[in-house]
Amino acid sequence: MSKEPKRYLGKSVDIGTMNVVSARQDASGGISTKHIRDAFLDLPTSAKRMLKLNGVDFIERDDEILIIGDAAMETANVFGREPRRPLSGGLVSAQEPDSLEVLATIIKGVLGPPAEPNEVCYYSVPAAPIDAPERDVIYHRGVLERIVNECGYDAFPSNEAMAIIFAETAKDGFSGLALSFGSGMSNVALALNTIEGLSFSVARGGDWLDAGAASSVGSTKARICSIKEGGIDLNAPKNREEEAICFYYKHLIEYVLDQIAARFKQLQGQFALPKPIPIIIGGGTSQATGFVEFFTKVFDRKRKRFPFEISEIRHAADPLNCVAHGLLVLARQEYEED
Repeated sequence: MSKEPKRYLGKSVDIGTMNVVSARQDASGGISTKHIRDAFLDLPTSAKRMLKLNGVDFIERDDEILIIGDAAMETANVFGREPRRPLSGGLVSAQEPDSLEVLATIIKGVLGPPAEPNEVCYYSVPAAPIDAPERDVIYHRGVLERIVNECGYDAFPSNEAMAIIFAETAKDGFSGLALSFGSGMSNVALALNTIEGLSFSVARGGDWLDAGAASSVGSTKARICSIKEGGIDLNAPKNREEEAICFYYKHLIEYVLDQIAARFKQLQGQFALPKPIPIIIGGGTSQATGFVEFFTKVFDRKRKRFPFEISEIRHAADPLNCVAHGLLVLARQEYEED
């Protein structure tokens, strides 16, 4: 008789402004992920037949069709349109009346059904942005919890950057400075032996970068995003658009490092670091070619004035999926025997 494959319980979902990624441990003990672009685009109902033919996911309305995922990004690029987003600046968009329906469709698409009723699922939430206090994460967290619960899971929130600590710093005793460069926000977490000492976000990320670079050279955000994701080398820009992207990357990194230094100085005397710790970088915005080398050059200009010592700077093993991987570590812990 064949042996029934081992079943690992626990799932995770990283819900970002640009990407939604789920993770589960498969029967072999490896991690399988599923990814959908967190974007949509409205089209006339006449496009329905072609969308069905191409197997494109869409939501049907009386007077329009909403296509979601990568197809929305690709179509927007072809026609020079900006894709619509259910999230804006890292949080559920108040300007998009269709945001909740689209977000629920996307999350359901990446999660699928639970392996058992009320299977534990950890989902990502950003820390409150220190430079945009009007952005309230409470509603955002509540909406995501409701959607994940409606998918049949028992939902638990967890800080996005702390998830990188759990995914990437086992060899460092779960100590490090994790930076998650997303589209809507950039998230920061400082941890020592799994204990969170500092966490916050800033309201700047890939979208802010795209908008600034596009405005500077008279382009569109969709085109700048396409260039950014198409293999730009930050250390060797080839044209005016790529140069603008590099300028904004530099400013984003400097801004995040300055905020870390300022926040840590406020904590001095409350949280001590007995030894140098690594910086671990993740997030979709960090996937540009040469990002870690570029980041290191920017950091080295600030290293002497940085408030604590850094042992190394490294990329997460899987920058796009590392948050989902870290959330999965937490979800799996719920099923570990004491």
